[in-house]
Amino acid sequence: MAPSTPRVVVKVDLKKKPWEQEQPLHNRWHPEIPSVAQVKAGEFFRVEMIDCMAGTVKDNSSSADIKHADLSMSHCLSGPIRVVDEDGVAAKPGDLLAVEICNLGPLPGHEWGFTASFDRENGGGFLTDHFPCATKAIWYFEGIYAYSPQIPGVRFPGLTHPGIIGTAPSMELLRIWNERERQIEENGVKPFSLCEVVHQRPLANLPKAKGCLLGHIDKEAPEWERIANEAARTLPGRENGGNCDIKNLSTGSKIYLPVFVEGANLSTGDMHFSQGDGEISFCGAIEMNGFLELKCEIIRNGMKEYLTPMGPTPLHVNPIFEIGPVEPRFSEWLVFEGISVDESGKQHYLDATVAYKRAVLNAIDYLNKFGYSKEQAYLLLSCCPCEGRISGIVDSPNAVATLAIPIAIFDQDIRPKTRKVPSGPRIVRKPDVLKSTYDGKLPITKNPSCST
Repeated sequence: MAPSTPRVVVKVDLKKKPWEQEQPLHNRWHPEIPSVAQVKAGEFFRVEMIDCMAGTVKDNSSSADIKHADLSMSHCLSGPIRVVDEDGVAAKPGDLLAVEICNLGPLPGHEWGFTASFDRENGGGFLTDHFPCATKAIWYFEGIYAYSPQIPGVRFPGLTHPGIIGTAPSMELLRIWNERERQIEENGVKPFSLCEVVHQRPLANLPKAKGCLLGHIDKEAPEWERIANEAARTLPGRENGGNCDIKNLSTGSKIYLPVFVEGANLSTGDMHFSQGDGEISFCGAIEMNGFLELKCEIIRNGMKEYLTPMGPTPLHVNPIFEIGPVEPRFSEWLVFEGISVDESGKQHYLDATVAYKRAVLNAIDYLNKFGYSKEQAYLLLSCCPCEGRISGIVDSPNAVATLAIPIAIFDQDIRPKTRKVPSGPRIVRKPDVLKSTYDGKLPITKNPSCST
């Protein structure tokens, strides 16, 4: 007998706000957020999700929705989903939850997405000191391929994946998260030399009631304010998986998630049609509304058996990811290198983040020579299937990072070649990305060797 159609356990209505959904969404991690559905191990089920900005970014000719985005509302997740075994016994703390991605894609009738960079003083990004303005590009999907009117001459297959998938933290793990992230925020930038080079702020996103959605916990409930001021933001990846942004986590992949609360309370969201390694523009993948079709297994006592704590408690573990067999095939790449020397010429010690920033800047300036604006190149490298690597981490004082771009995604040959280079300013391919003005006062970094 053929397998049954997956049961829809979380359905979204894109005409409604996140808090208006029949199964309300949540955008925080907390053990007391109640489950909205239950599945059995081995069951084939479907989860629908809204995009990372909860439907506020529109398919239009303006980037104002990015510039004025309410980032306290981001990452509205579908779930939590309680997982039980074939006998109805819930997953227990200490188990592993094996989650297999059987199928995924955009929601029918919504075959489009967006890539953006936030305003420097409202979210920022990896290169916010070079690109302070809010920008946006719209992408349209043709089956497995994506193209953008704002970045002409590029078409590539997407490797669709969930940006966020994770289990609920226990109360003890939640306290660990909030304490260590609060120390970063309260200590400021002085103890962290990297903050001089990577200008994204704030340093951590601590619990705040503003914009908080707690699923079935009503805002009028007596416990709402307490939980809202404890619940962790979904922005970083943590021990529970969460916002891991692994671009290869597509069809056929399996995630082995630690279980911290009874039932595991699995949640997912932030669907991406495609992403470049690092998601450098922050709102950087091709963000979209989408669905996952999943199966779960419970590996009893799997945390102790397979995960070694890298910290002071048994909770300091991380998931394991098994990448599936489906991905785009490219045979020719152009690779850009960066080292641990920042744009001012300052030497940093084995700093892979500085090295990756240099590799990305080198790639952006290179693509600018082929008619792309630097903003177009920035957004493209955030969402196309490019490969980032830490190529060297032991040879003092320079870490070496590389960024490999598949040549085949362009409609022109972007390799260096013997040719007469025209004098004068480069002609930018029109149209350009949608761009807002930057009205803030923070200083902007410019490459001292570059005239543009």
